[in-house]
Amino acid sequence: MLWIFLTAAAAPLQVARNALQRGLVGDAGPWGATLVRFLFGLPFSIAMFAVVALATPDAEPEPSLRFALGVLAGALAQIAATGCLLLAMHRSGFAVATVMQQSSLPLGAVLGWLALGDQLSAAAWGGVAVATAGLFILSWPKPQDLRGGLAGALLGLASGAAFAVALNGYRQAGLALDPGHPIYSALAGVVCAQAFQSVLLVAILGVVRPGALRAVATSWRASLGAGFCGSAASACWFAALALAPAGPVRAVGVIEAPIAAAVGRRLFREQPSLRQWVGGAFTTLGVVLTALG
Repeated sequence: MLWIFLTAAAAPLQVARNALQRGLVGDAGPWGATLVRFLFGLPFSIAMFAVVALATPDAEPEPSLRFALGVLAGALAQIAATGCLLLAMHRSGFAVATVMQQSSLPLGAVLGWLALGDQLSAAAWGGVAVATAGLFILSWPKPQDLRGGLAGALLGLASGAAFAVALNGYRQAGLALDPGHPIYSALAGVVCAQAFQSVLLVAILGVVRPGALRAVATSWRASLGAGFCGSAASACWFAALALAPAGPVRAVGVIEAPIAAAVGRRLFREQPSLRQWVGGAFTTLGVVLTALG
């Protein structure tokens, strides 16, 4: 049952990382804040992988094209997902964007059915329907804020879809590297992905927006905190996924939603409306039903 404790630890770490990143958006911009997650998290990921590697001396990794493609797909999708999530937080609020990010599970289920031929149970399809209804309620903008609300909703859904792609990419990479040592493989994939993400974003921002790199360097204390929380959350998520199927792990991970609501209210003085509470409840219930189904 270790995966339950790992998932329960990952949720608040992920909320903390998102909150720290959101605070950096103003100076560094959404893509500078996205870089923080990977660049400042890389040293912590390397340290955690080193510990796991020492604990599994019999691991026999076999790098392959499948591993490289899985890491590449996961890394690019994670960059897009993080950037969209940070933009959605500014459009729709911290708590609402976090709940809409949970759309990664129902969207991933539909994507698996369409692209991979995955078979879903009646309960899972019911969960997809309930989650879709919740996301529809959450994304329905106020008449006076039609453009901004709709943009925030679309960004939240895009973040969920990209996270679904990233999760599948990392899982495929882990299975390709060393199926007999899933935690070792998962952390190796995280290190490779974060190294690629850091180099890519530094190169792009260095050309397009060098001021964002200066802002990231200036805010190194908050950046270091976001990097640590991000790496610790990723380690817990992937370790949990190595020990249990993705469905139950994502179901337990829904505790992230009420934590995000509390943080949004406490730190950002957000007051979700009744409609947003109802939509969040429907979305959370739908994610749980889809996962358990």
